[in-house]
Amino acid sequence: MTAPLLVAESLWKRYRFGQSLIDAIADVSLTVGQGEFLAICGRSGSGKSTLMNLLALLERPDTGHYSFCGEEAAGLPESRRADIRNREIGFVFQLPTLLPRSTALENVELPLLYSRVRGNQRYRRANEALERVGLAHRKSHRPNQLSGGEQQRVAIARAIVNRPSLILADEPTGALDSNTGDEIMSLFAELHRQRSTIIVVTHDSDVAGRAERTVILRDGRIVADAPRREPAVLRAVRGGLDVSSR
Repeated sequence: MTAPLLVAESLWKRYRFGQSLIDAIADVSLTVGQGEFLAICGRSGSGKSTLMNLLALLERPDTGHYSFCGEEAAGLPESRRADIRNREIGFVFQLPTLLPRSTALENVELPLLYSRVRGNQRYRRANEALERVGLAHRKSHRPNQLSGGEQQRVAIARAIVNRPSLILADEPTGALDSNTGDEIMSLFAELHRQRSTIIVVTHDSDVAGRAERTVILRDGRIVADAPRREPAVLRAVRGGLDVSSR
C-alpha cells in the first residue's frame, strides 16, 4: 500500500424514512493510497452513492472518522470542506454538465476561476488539461459542437485542471455507447499511469474491470475489497452488478 490519501474508519450514515432509520452506510472502513485506481461497485441501493458523497465531502457521516490528505475532515467547517473539494477533488459525473454558451476552454477554466488563478496561467493550464485528454484542437468549440465522448473528455479536463489529489468519477460512462465508454475508461487508465488517484463509482462490471482494485458494497457494507484479478472478486463483479444504479 502506498501512502494513504484518504482513510475512512467505521463510517455510518443513516437516513430517516417515516418513523424508521435506514443505514445507507454501515461501519465502512476504507483506505485508499496515493496513485490507486479503485472501483466502488454495487447494485441499486447498495450505498455506493452515499459512500461517494462521504468521500467527496458532500455529506457528513453520522459517526466515524474520515481523513483526507492527512486532515481529519468529517468535522471541518463547511468553508474548509468546500475549499478541499475545489482544490483537491476533481469530479466527473455521468452527464458532463458543461456551460452551453462557453467554449471547451472556458469550461475547463472554471475551477481555476474559483481558485483565483490569474488569466495567463489559467489559459495555459486549461490548454494543458485539454491536451492531456486529446482535445486541444477543439478548445474553441461549444458543447453543442462536440460529440458525447468529447463533452465527457472536456469534463475530465475540467476535473484535472486544478491538479487534484483525487479524481472521483460517478458512472462516467453511463450516458455513452460502449465504444465511447471504452475510450473514456482508457483515458482514465492513462491518467492512472500518470500517477493520478482515481475512484470510479459504477454498477457496470466492464468499467469495474478497468480499475486495479475493486470494493463491493451490499446493504451499505463492504463485502469484498481486493485486486481486480482475484477470482472471488471477478465472480462477484460479474455476478449481477449490471443493473440500473440508483
